[in-house]
Amino acid sequence: MDWKLELVSVPVSDVDRAKAFYTEKIGFHADHDHQVTEDLRFVQLTPPGSACSIAIGTGMAQAEPGSVRGLQVVVGDVAAARAELVERGVEVSEIEEHPWGRFVYFDDPDGNGWALQQIPTYS
Repeated sequence: MDWKLELVSVPVSDVDRAKAFYTEKIGFHADHDHQVTEDLRFVQLTPPGSACSIAIGTGMAQAEPGSVRGLQVVVGDVAAARAELVERGVEVSEIEEHPWGRFVYFDDPDGNGWALQQIPTYS
């Protein structure tokens, strides 16, 4: 049986600001943006090439904005991904080298923490 992670909730304080950050600065695709009721808005965003999306919105009983840390996305070339983020105006860390991969880190406008990992190739 396959178990596929489909959606991760990311708590934000300003949905429009977060949506602009994730789509314009990070390059996520906006899958849905639906105002279900006056109190409930659901926005689904997907990283390029990912099978898993994030959800931001209002009325979703989420945690405190900025409280999610350790969100991780795997990329093929962390240096190229870092350069793209810098070009788009994102504050991103320098590359960290570890035996288990190369990493860069950034936060969204609320302080939710992300890591980009380039998995090492072994021969």
